Amino acid sequence: MAHACANVASVSATKHIAVIAGDGIGKEVIPQAVKVIEAAGAAVELTTFDWGADRYLADKVTVPPDGFTILARDFDAILVGAFGDPRVPSNIHAREILLGMRREMDLYANVRPVRLLDASLCPLKGIEPKDLDFVVIRENTEGVYGDLGGVFKQGTPDEVAIQEDINTRKGVERIIRYAFEYCASNQKLDGSPRRRVLMCDKSNAMTHAGGLWQRTFKEVAKDHPRIETQHMYVDALCMQMVRDPREFDVIVTNNMFGDIITDLAAGLQGGLGMAASGNLHPGKTSMFEPVHGSAPPIAGKNMANPFGAILTAAMMLAHLGTAGEAAKIEAAVLEAVREKKTTADIGGTLGTREAGEWVAQRVSRR
Repeated sequence: MAHACANVASVSATKHIAVIAGDGIGKEVIPQAVKVIEAAGAAVELTTFDWGADRYLADKVTVPPDGFTILARDFDAILVGAFGDPRVPSNIHAREILLGMRREMDLYANVRPVRLLDASLCPLKGIEPKDLDFVVIRENTEGVYGDLGGVFKQGTPDEVAIQEDINTRKGVERIIRYAFEYCASNQKLDGSPRRRVLMCDKSNAMTHAGGLWQRTFKEVAKDHPRIETQHMYVDALCMQMVRDPREFDVIVTNNMFGDIITDLAAGLQGGLGMAASGNLHPGKTSMFEPVHGSAPPIAGKNMANPFGAILTAAMMLAHLGTAGEAAKIEAAVLEAVREKKTTADIGGTLGTREAGEWVAQRVSRR
């Protein structure tokens, strides 16, 4: 099921990381991220797992019976590529591995930083890197992703489909508290403090779920009087994000809205190929994944942008306390963007492997 592929530094200082490349371009970009981690000299041991479509098609196993227990018990973090393969139309392996990992390991906080490395990557006029530095914190275990509901009279003119949106007091309160704590303990890239938490919902239409979010947000805010608060409906937030994103700092929202607005936000920083994310439970094993998906049309063509995976690796290393190595990686990616040593989607001419190798070489020199 797994084998060790790297051991850097002594066992006493080592952080243990599980690597699951998954499907599609995940199998191309994650090796580049691993290469860069090794070049940075991080004190880690990487262990690969073969979970994904290939494994499922071979033996119909999505996750071994003890798979999530092993990850939670034996590893400090998990680096994941992407899941989704047209050979598995039901996508059962993706649901059971990725969504299963989030739920079974209770990775309730999806943290997606939105940072602009270079003005050339942003489609909005006049936006500089200093203008685009916010984070979206998305509830990661509830909402419509619970797949609760059903279909009545399927295939007939009277068909009825019901999809339930699940919001619990526990789930809503802990993600909102996490957002306030994140705001209080993190700085922007320029060293200035974060000051504001914005809660995004659609409570004018989703009155029951929205009411819970509204009440909880106001209650938790009382415990953080120094942090400014703001509320926006999701449609108004999306409009403002493409008009002028400079006002945003920390955004907290539910599972579905978080999924939508982070993909929109990724477009401001150069596209999904540049976007990193972490799926966290403070104090427990957490999982980190680039957000671009498996992208079957370009899989195997050496075209995929590896920088999202590489920046995700840097985010993971920072989470594990190796901030120096993370900073080296981020600086090397920035240099690659500025020198156009990138894949075609952000203006370069390199392939996936070549772009990853360029960053790894720069990291090793730092």
